[in-house]
Amino acid sequence: MTGDDFRDDIAQIEARIEALRDARERCRKISVASKIVLLAGTVLAALTLLTILPFYPSTFFGALAAMLGGAVLLGSNKTTWEQTDEALEKAEAQRRDMIGRIELRLVGEERPTLH
Repeated sequence: MTGDDFRDDIAQIEARIEALRDARERCRKISVASKIVLLAGTVLAALTLLTILPFYPSTFFGALAAMLGGAVLLGSNKTTWEQTDEALEKAEAQRRDMIGRIELRLVGEERPTLH
């Protein structure tokens, strides 16, 4: 088979790979944000429990909510990240396989002439 037969398929796979890489980057950003929220909630709750900060129920329960929300978001995002990485690896393997099946022509190789 020639490269022309696979060109459209490879282009579609490369577009999917690009979309998966964008999704993985979003997962990385969400992971960083959830870790920051989790850490901020933990620090705020610890400072309140150590009486370094005065106890205000709204602040304390807000810190607990941040801790729980950050932990849940981090766990959920981890699963999404793993699924995205798995799909990305499969798409890249599929692209490598398709490129490997193309009959490539070496530069300088004699081309058949029509005259």
